[in-house]
Amino acid sequence: MRDFISIERGDQFISMERVVITGMGVITPSGHGLEEFWKGITSGVSAVDLMTEYDLSEYPTRIAAQVHNFDPQKYLDRKDIRHMDRFVQLAIGAAQDAWDDAKIADQVDPTRAGVIVGNGIGGMHTLTEQHAVLLERGPSRVTPYFIPKMISNIAGGQLAIRFNLLGPNETVVTACASSGNAIGEGLRIIQHGEADVMLVGGTEAALIPLAFAGFCAMKATSTRNDDPRHASRPFDRDRDGFVMGEGAGFLVIERLDHAQRRGARIYAELAGYGRSSDAYHVVEPHPEGIGAGLAMQRALADAGLVPSEIDYINAHATSTPKGDIAETMAIKRVFGDHAYRLAVSSTKSSTGHLLGAAGAVEFIASILALQHQTVPPTINLENPDPECDLYYVPNRPEARRLRAVMSNAFGFGGQNASLIAREI
Repeated sequence: MRDFISIERGDQFISMERVVITGMGVITPSGHGLEEFWKGITSGVSAVDLMTEYDLSEYPTRIAAQVHNFDPQKYLDRKDIRHMDRFVQLAIGAAQDAWDDAKIADQVDPTRAGVIVGNGIGGMHTLTEQHAVLLERGPSRVTPYFIPKMISNIAGGQLAIRFNLLGPNETVVTACASSGNAIGEGLRIIQHGEADVMLVGGTEAALIPLAFAGFCAMKATSTRNDDPRHASRPFDRDRDGFVMGEGAGFLVIERLDHAQRRGARIYAELAGYGRSSDAYHVVEPHPEGIGAGLAMQRALADAGLVPSEIDYINAHATSTPKGDIAETMAIKRVFGDHAYRLAVSSTKSSTGHLLGAAGAVEFIASILALQHQTVPPTINLENPDPECDLYYVPNRPEARRLRAVMSNAFGFGGQNASLIAREI
């Protein structure tokens, strides 16, 4: 097995390190841990329900996909919990599970290991809480932990401290593409020889009244409050917006020969990464999916694959009227006739939209599909939109021969990321 892959770039062939996935961890509305998460996204049951933490009776949207039964004391002591926003706590939980899954402790040079975290918003719980303290009790009562609890890059800082990662440490903020980009940038760091191991992924915890008010003002979220389980319905004719969720997903990725030397269990090869911009609108996708298509094309070229070699796409599809159509058009442009032979599904139908964490969680879902040789379904797909005319694996999982899979993550501002994993 070769440790390098040669990719054609223009009139040259460039040799790059092969990178593999050796650990994964998830904390999501559909389940904590790989086994529970897989059962959740293949069960046909949505994790969306009425919001319970806050009274949203005056809001147009009163539903969300919440992470239930998460106990941060499984990972942290009480003092540390008090000094960390929920988005950091979720990151530490999923990252610790990925680290343990990789069985990599004491098998990596800390100067050759790093972390990249994708996050869309940061510590909104802390921000709004401390703003209320300022208004009600004055500036002297704002906690000194306000800034180090709230800033978006603090999850990466806390993970580096926890695992003694002295290599690259970066935070990617590209809205809902954030953790897709984080994984891709970790791939590039290893390919360029800057690290042997990277802890990569994303986290988000923004289910607070201010975020609901903002998305409601944009009319971006579903108002199917009387039927929350059926609110997230990508590609369906009756979809009316996305459903906010929270969660975290992390992966341990490493150089192939590094993983082989330590006898690691390898899930798949992280084979390709493409990124692009729509350069079109602050919140709407390009109506023809131009940027999305470029990201997919670049991921294919990066992996050295042709379109017919992709067997499954975990679509970004958020259940918005314009977004699902634009992604469908992009897939058809990139994959041609093969688009109609592909399995395409959106696990957001089960999990809701995890915002900055979505890309990582959905890439993990894609890798699990590869492992199980089964495609997770798009649930709630009852009346397909005529403009969404691909095969979206409606309502039930489907056994399929899968060799290479793609996962898409697109963000407000027109920022796009596509990732490819394949058997090894």
